[in-house]
Amino acid sequence: MTDVSLPSAVRERIEAAVDAAFDKQIDTTIAFTAIPSTRAAEAPCQDMFAKLLRDRGYEVDDWVINQDDLKTLPGYGPVETDFSRARSVVGTYRPAKEEGRSLILQGHCDVVPAGPLDMWERPPFQPVVENGWLYGRGAGDMKSGTISALYALDAIKAAGYKPKGRIHLQSVIEEESTGLGALSTLQRGYRADACILPEPTDEKLMRAQVGVIWFRLKVRGIPVHVARAGTGSNAIKAAIHLIQKLEGLEAEWNERAKTHPSFKSVNHPLNFNPGIIKGGDWASSVPAWCDVDCRIGVLPGWKIADAQAEIVDFVSRAARSHPFLANNPPEIVWSGFLSPGYEATEIQESEAVLAPIYEHVFGRKLTDFSSTALTDARFYGLDFGVPAFCFGATMEGAHGFNERVDLASVKRVTKTLALFVASWCGIEAK
Repeated sequence: MTDVSLPSAVRERIEAAVDAAFDKQIDTTIAFTAIPSTRAAEAPCQDMFAKLLRDRGYEVDDWVINQDDLKTLPGYGPVETDFSRARSVVGTYRPAKEEGRSLILQGHCDVVPAGPLDMWERPPFQPVVENGWLYGRGAGDMKSGTISALYALDAIKAAGYKPKGRIHLQSVIEEESTGLGALSTLQRGYRADACILPEPTDEKLMRAQVGVIWFRLKVRGIPVHVARAGTGSNAIKAAIHLIQKLEGLEAEWNERAKTHPSFKSVNHPLNFNPGIIKGGDWASSVPAWCDVDCRIGVLPGWKIADAQAEIVDFVSRAARSHPFLANNPPEIVWSGFLSPGYEATEIQESEAVLAPIYEHVFGRKLTDFSSTALTDARFYGLDFGVPAFCFGATMEGAHGFNERVDLASVKRVTKTLALFVASWCGIEAK
């Protein structure tokens, strides 16, 4: 097994290399963040990352994802948008003689929509540095993390060393909606002894995370002229009835969470969110339709099929308490994430390497937390035998306005990743 300790002179050279290249790292992160890589528009980001990998001499695997190849795999969730140009990009470092442990470093380049642009203080895709923070959609979640992994490996090389283990640098898509980008890398055969996702974890180790289910309520009504509204049935009002009732399911599930080992100390870990609502065709017509896209969290250990059955049952009971829906129940469509929760229970080896490095870089002991959000780590740890965890920088405004990441934190994380790679994989002089 590779020695987890590094001589102080080696640590200093690697850390100095991170410092020396950090301005360039910020510039690369800004360029990466400036690309508006929302769902189905990630190709320019993948082009950029593939070029960064090729310029550094990595083996580059850049492929179009075939959704049909993934449908039978655990954790699959359906994609409803155009998926014909969806791509994953993996750069591989392969030592001449593989003597150290292998590692996957994975980031996602997809970002959530920016929302109304006039509500941002700075344009979301014109990233800018102010007072030590980098602002921009995706700056924190999680383009700075992906670029940190890239520059961590650069620092090892610049310090005069090369890793002894195989390393895969991965940029995936669909992390924010299904996880199919990560799933595609596993379907293609990428494996390692450990996987780190440099998601923005506020400089902590993500010990556990909830799962997520996306579903759509398709509610129908009876359209009439609004002058005779009482003779029809308003689909939007009926959808609101269902939304309010589903808050009861949220409450029930959070009661169960109070006894869960990883989440009993987390206040309200399971959140129900009606995130998109569309309905009606005319302000003076009682609406005949309303679609509501929803998200709800599930606890680690829960089976997705069981949670789906509970959602169906709850919606059915809610419909029976409505005068129109009782005889015209809504349709439920599973519209994205069908993802179980994950507890990182097999990361003892990698955590033992990370903890002393973290203490050296940060000057304090490594702490952990259980997340009420979801990441791609679940695929690796749950279904493919690759111990995986998230560790990354401090950010603010995730999925909101004025997203930003703390650049001092990004530098600390980059140093930690570089030293982790050197310890985990082992290094030798070039």
